[in-house]
Amino acid sequence: MSQQQSMRAQTYSSFGDDAVLQLQERPLPEVGPGEVLVRVRTAGINPVDWKVMSGGLSSLMHTEFPVVPGWDVAGVVAATGIDTPGFSEGDEVIAYNRRDWIHHGTFAEYTTVPARALAPKPAALDWDQAGGLPLAGLTALQVLTRLGLSRDPQENRGTTVLIHGASGGVGSMGVQIAAAYGARVIGTASRSNHGWLRELGAEPVEYGEGLTQRVRDLAPAGVQIVADFVGGVVETTTAVLAEGGAHASIADPQVLEHGGQWLWVHPDAEGLAELGRLAEDGALTVRVADTFPLDRLPEAFAASREGHTAGKLVLRVS
Repeated sequence: MSQQQSMRAQTYSSFGDDAVLQLQERPLPEVGPGEVLVRVRTAGINPVDWKVMSGGLSSLMHTEFPVVPGWDVAGVVAATGIDTPGFSEGDEVIAYNRRDWIHHGTFAEYTTVPARALAPKPAALDWDQAGGLPLAGLTALQVLTRLGLSRDPQENRGTTVLIHGASGGVGSMGVQIAAAYGARVIGTASRSNHGWLRELGAEPVEYGEGLTQRVRDLAPAGVQIVADFVGGVVETTTAVLAEGGAHASIADPQVLEHGGQWLWVHPDAEGLAELGRLAEDGALTVRVADTFPLDRLPEAFAASREGHTAGKLVLRVS
């Protein structure tokens, strides 16, 4: 790479709302053993990004200020550290780049990524789609497989999956993954998104009052797997779950009191490679709802907070 020694990055030096964000010149991050330096093309925006900024996860993860937010990344390898076999300068890659503490993020022109978290960018996805894939795709994949969904469609015959929040960034990928793995999929969403969910392979139901009965009408014997990507639906989940079924949430710890799992996505290069395979096979795509340049991150966070986005919001960095 060139002798460039600094980069533009969104940062914040204290917890707060969007007013704490600053677009600054920062030193390039140092590339350690087992790491690569990635020139960021795009980065998916996720609700966890602004929740972390607000201090909402301070009890779960250590924070070192100033913080560069962002965990999703799609970009090009600019340099490699010691012992990074399989990656070379110029490779197009994606990653869910969450560390064990909050400090180095992806809403910057460059970021370092552990090689163990990297996977090749799927050729079937453009840069916007690739940037929106890692966190949401891995969340959906890990939740569904940990609840017992097999990657072998033959083993999922007779399995019905209910996905709460099926039109969101995570939910829409969950619908596609479950359908690709041969399961029957029921997805909750507002009526305006029902046509899209049918295209993805789900039987849509409108959320809100009466949801439990609407699901029962579609699956009188109950559903075997429930993936909750919105929270606040544990009563419906337990009411429609078949005997011996399994359920989990990424948004509601109360599921632990009802026999469910509260799950937290982790970096996983092999999982990203599987998502790439599904994309190359035409079974998985990423719907990009809107894109924002790096200097408009506050607007992107505001759009994310509204909670009505169908698909992914993506930051275009370079």
